[in-house]
Amino acid sequence: MGKGKLFLVSTPIGNLEDITFRAIKTLQEVSLIAAEDTRRARKLLSRYQISNRVISYHQHNELPKGKKILTELIKGADIALVSDAGTPGISDPGYRLVQSALEEGIEVVPIPGPNAAIAAISVSGLPTDSFFYGGFLSPKGGERKRRLHLYQNYTSTLIFHEAPHRLAATLKDIYEVLGNRRVAIARELTKIHEEVWRGCLRDLMDNLQQLTLRGEFTLVIEGREKRPQVSPIEATTIKEDYEKLREKSGLSQKEAMKQIARKRGISKSEVYKAIVKG
Repeated sequence: MGKGKLFLVSTPIGNLEDITFRAIKTLQEVSLIAAEDTRRARKLLSRYQISNRVISYHQHNELPKGKKILTELIKGADIALVSDAGTPGISDPGYRLVQSALEEGIEVVPIPGPNAAIAAISVSGLPTDSFFYGGFLSPKGGERKRRLHLYQNYTSTLIFHEAPHRLAATLKDIYEVLGNRRVAIARELTKIHEEVWRGCLRDLMDNLQQLTLRGEFTLVIEGREKRPQVSPIEATTIKEDYEKLREKSGLSQKEAMKQIARKRGISKSEVYKAIVKG
């Protein structure tokens, strides 16, 4: 008997009708279902009259349960992995099980379906040709700002998840680091109380008290406006401006670069390249 297959089965993010025929068929046929939340999984399985064996697999037991799942796969059992909601392996420990399965030569099969990030960007009204998914930002303000600074110059649309009790603080940090960009805030996607608020960040922040801060939130944020690359001639003038500014003002290298970047509407890294190569 050969090795079994690990099926990554996407499940609804809210509305239980958002499940594919293939997902139901797979859940019916596998030997075992490993679920991040067994209570939510059983509710879904009951809806579709699926009575297969279910075990828990989440971040607090992933080591012992991961070994158990792997052992059964090696023995020939087909196993389905389902997350709390949406696609397994995205912002959950499922990716570690996938890594282990691949190392053992086990076939990993995606059963695609609902995904909160994709659902949110599709209705955001913001560019969808290129985007960056950042999962959950840090609950700590300092670390959250540090990460946002890393994304400051991304021209792709940005997508994050956030808890309702941190939404106000996170929006404030986004505004301070990224500026007054266009955003879409999606709440309770596919559920009865689904809402999507769209507009400039400052306007949404000013009206936050009028919004319902309950449920699961996905933030979609406009990327930085694309700017043309600095030309060789412009690089020369940037270097000249930088040298004059330092000579006259006595500013540090970092402060002078920051002022030049602000004045010209470019990033500090572009100023640095112009100074080095100009």
